[in-house]
Amino acid sequence: MSNCRSVGNRISLIDGFDLNLKERTGTYVIHEKELTLIETGPSLSVPHILEGLKELDISSAQIRHIIVTHIHLDHSGGLGLLLNDCINARVYVHPRGARHLVDPSRLIKGAKAVYGDMFERLFTPILPVPEDKITTVEDGDELEIGPACKLEFLHTPGHAAHHISILDPVTNGIFTGDTLGVRYEPLSREGIEFVLPSTSPNQFHPEQMLQSLKRIRKKRVERIYFGHFSVSTDPEFVYSQINHWLPIFVEEGKMFASENKSYHELADHLLGIIQRYLREKGIPDTHPVYEHIRVDLFLCSMGILEYLQKRT
Repeated sequence: MSNCRSVGNRISLIDGFDLNLKERTGTYVIHEKELTLIETGPSLSVPHILEGLKELDISSAQIRHIIVTHIHLDHSGGLGLLLNDCINARVYVHPRGARHLVDPSRLIKGAKAVYGDMFERLFTPILPVPEDKITTVEDGDELEIGPACKLEFLHTPGHAAHHISILDPVTNGIFTGDTLGVRYEPLSREGIEFVLPSTSPNQFHPEQMLQSLKRIRKKRVERIYFGHFSVSTDPEFVYSQINHWLPIFVEEGKMFASENKSYHELADHLLGIIQRYLREKGIPDTHPVYEHIRVDLFLCSMGILEYLQKRT
């Protein structure tokens, strides 16, 4: 079965099966003169990316640019491994992220603290990226990948301090990684658009997230390309979802932090709130989408409580 789909106007999406879940994390292929990938996912995703490129009749050696929105392992952990095949590609990353691609030891340590015994199965190997392959991008920098396409990089903190988003002028769209949250494709297929903020550790900052949202909104884009997962053609709805759910996540987190409750307890509590919301839209508690949502709430709750602890 194909793991590759067109998302319109010379952009394809390859499903990377992050965490062994379908429609969890994807890699975008921009079919311009200089072929460009956005996101790699973890190393687990690399065979899926290579298979997707074959489906698209693209040799991995043809890839010229690989852009990662941030250095969390579910977005960039497979980069070093993928470069073994994409031998002619340059890498583009936020200046704060570059050194962690060259030496991923701190990323590995942080991920092990989060994922515990699952880490080896989900993320290894994590290979260093050669420093001479990396270009750091400042806010407002551009990258010309075709005769009529200059991608523009924006620094968009909130989910992480080292986060960038990428404006595509051809589709008037933006690749937002995790800055504008997580979109749930299994619900979209049933006619229900649903987006939750991504508040995972360790640099989550709600005020910065809302500032990045406002900045993106001013760009008047028509399409939002999510790291998790696929595309929304209704940006205003996406903004409304983040503006709705982010204060709920933070306020409920404050209550649980004041009572010294664990992130597991916060995650279960937020799950109950979301289940009530989705039940009203006809989604049963047994829907497969909850396999994705539970993973997200586990990570989100950790990030919320860590953020609140830093503030005390």
